[in-house]
Amino acid sequence: MEASGGFMLFLIFWGCVLLFFMSIGGYFMFRKFFKVLPMADGKSKLDWQNYYVDKSRHMWTDESKAFLEKLVSPVPNAFRDIARHSIAAKIGQVALESGDPEVTREHCIQGYILATPKRDYKSLIQFLNRENIDYTPYRDLLEK
Repeated sequence: MEASGGFMLFLIFWGCVLLFFMSIGGYFMFRKFFKVLPMADGKSKLDWQNYYVDKSRHMWTDESKAFLEKLVSPVPNAFRDIARHSIAAKIGQVALESGDPEVTREHCIQGYILATPKRDYKSLIQFLNRENIDYTPYRDLLEK
């Protein structure tokens, strides 16, 4: 039996769609794999994130948690938990290094900027401006 031309095009189309989605999934799995590889100090990026989140857990106030939720609000729901964890880790690192007893709004802004990839700075600045969040003390972080 010979397949019709339309059916072959249908199979080729769905084969391409399947390959496309598998490529996207592979890309994100590959990125996650690199986060788990140990760095020069023997700990991976994920190990350090978990360390800073655990060490700073007692420093978070209800106000700083609410502000963190406001900061991660532009992130799509599918990625929000991962973004929240990595941003909270960077904020925790900033707060621990400052020696303050609790996470403040300033720590949140600085950690948010440091945790955001450079390619996303344009949308980061738009979000901060739209929410009337003053980031002028941290402008130098955006220029590095």
